[in-house]
Amino acid sequence: MTKENEQQPIALKEWAVSVKALAEGQQIIIMRKGGIIEETRDFHLISPTFYLMPAFEHQKKHLLKEQYEGALDETLVDWSPNMETIKLEAYAEVVEDIEVTSQETLDRLRELHIWTDTFAEERLNWKRTKPLHVLVLRVFRLSAPIEIPMRAAYNGCKSWVRLEDEFAVPEMASVLEEGKFQIEVQKIKQALA
Repeated sequence: MTKENEQQPIALKEWAVSVKALAEGQQIIIMRKGGIIEETRDFHLISPTFYLMPAFEHQKKHLLKEQYEGALDETLVDWSPNMETIKLEAYAEVVEDIEVTSQETLDRLRELHIWTDTFAEERLNWKRTKPLHVLVLRVFRLSAPIEIPMRAAYNGCKSWVRLEDEFAVPEMASVLEEGKFQIEVQKIKQALA
């Protein structure tokens, strides 16, 4: 596993329920178009490796497949809008960045993620001229969560944050063993073939 810039690690903000699904091996993809307040308002892969920072504000049950709706409630148990710290429990490596521009292509990935068709379609259609990035991730679970202060710089609708506090990098273990991970990657490739 490669390490990001040790001087200022990077985190990708993602719905807490998605981070949970990734950390539990329920999916290996995320879909990105960019955050509303980002400089370019487009998604750019600024690092191939990053921590997964759970975001809570915009999660919506009706955009999750029914079997995952309860997982959203689980992510909100310890959450409050005035949290002083945030826990990082997973790290990811991008295996592939697939640009999707058609609904037909996106539909072929339907069984490989936790979101409803409505969610996927909304992501694709937002800023219609820009592709939807489907990131295939190798996810690692941290041996112990990293708890860091919740900084003002981490708030808002943005994809990337630079972690401002120093912390010891814990041991990490792949969420899926190699064989299982390769099976999931092949499912994605077959869906898109």
